[in-house]
Amino acid sequence: MDLGQAENELRAAITELLGELAVPLSHRDRENLREEILHEVYGLGPLEPLLRDPDISDILVNTSRQVYVERHGKLEPTTVMFRNDAHLLQIIDRIVSKVGRRIDESSPMVDARLPDGSRVNAIIPPLALDGPIMSIRRFGRSPLMMDDLVRVGAVTPEMVAVLQGMVRARLNILVSGGTGSGKTTLLNALSSFIPDGERIVTIEDSAELQLQQPHVVRLETRPPNIEGRGEVTARDLVRNALRMRPDRIVVGEVRGAEVLDMLQAMNTGHDGSISTVHANTARDSINRLEMMMQMCGFELPSRAMRQQISSAIDLIVQTARMSDGSRKVMGITEVAGMEGDMITLQDLFAFTRDGVDKDGRIVGRFASTGIRPRFTERLKSSSHEIDPKILEYLN
Repeated sequence: MDLGQAENELRAAITELLGELAVPLSHRDRENLREEILHEVYGLGPLEPLLRDPDISDILVNTSRQVYVERHGKLEPTTVMFRNDAHLLQIIDRIVSKVGRRIDESSPMVDARLPDGSRVNAIIPPLALDGPIMSIRRFGRSPLMMDDLVRVGAVTPEMVAVLQGMVRARLNILVSGGTGSGKTTLLNALSSFIPDGERIVTIEDSAELQLQQPHVVRLETRPPNIEGRGEVTARDLVRNALRMRPDRIVVGEVRGAEVLDMLQAMNTGHDGSISTVHANTARDSINRLEMMMQMCGFELPSRAMRQQISSAIDLIVQTARMSDGSRKVMGITEVAGMEGDMITLQDLFAFTRDGVDKDGRIVGRFASTGIRPRFTERLKSSSHEIDPKILEYLN
């Protein structure tokens, strides 16, 4: 018996039982009670209505009695509650057990993934002082494309044309931004510009990318098991990806020692690679890469590390989450090489904030800085068709 058939039979049994008990409930109350029972048996209990709401991007369970959601970029409280901490822990255990993990006092933190791809993080006492905590980052059913980002004001058509040209010309691109700034969304949209005939290898800690090309190989890291063995890191996967004849390597987020292998790949013939990094400015992203290189255990001089970065990364696209909940591309920055011991950056596009309108929305404008990038010749010599207006957009 499949799950759908089992749910239908349980739904019929609940309806029959309520009828036999002659419970004085309205039709709507009977429907709600029936759905609550089904959610408890086959779903994630009180969270099911939230998981079925397409407008919700994050579900934040602070305690068994306090659940917040992010909707359209804004946090808001909900009326959802669990019966008690044990009920919440039961739901958490249901999630993690399905992916072969466990959560208990000896292992009080866990990352997991729902069947739809949504990321789950849970932490329980004694680390969580007020009871079990859970965060769910929803996985979009259909990825946002550049046209969607233009429509919501995150980027302009001119910037999109430039970004498309840069991807097709095989520039190495780093998407930088803070938590919830839309890095993965933009990475997915940028990846849509990769031609269909190329072999793409994606590497992620938790699979989120939804590339539409026909030749995509998806890899995902693996944490150690209960005995502390079996871990497969992003660095392991980057190294292995180099043996898989990739045309492009897409790393969901660079966080540690894998940065060295990724930069070396970019410097040794794997042009057109794309990744993201957690940083609040383009300059911060460079500093973050350098810091992660220092974590690799190699004693490299600062200048050597910066030369590696400047020769590998061509472009930094900076994203931000604004105070009104919207996401924007704050700038497109070229890595222009070295001057002395410092990496030189030059902005090609930048967003200038002018203020806030009467509805509380951020008001501003995108503009080209007029700087002619050093990679102009690479755009002209690209084997793929490039919009001839790109150079006009950059002036």
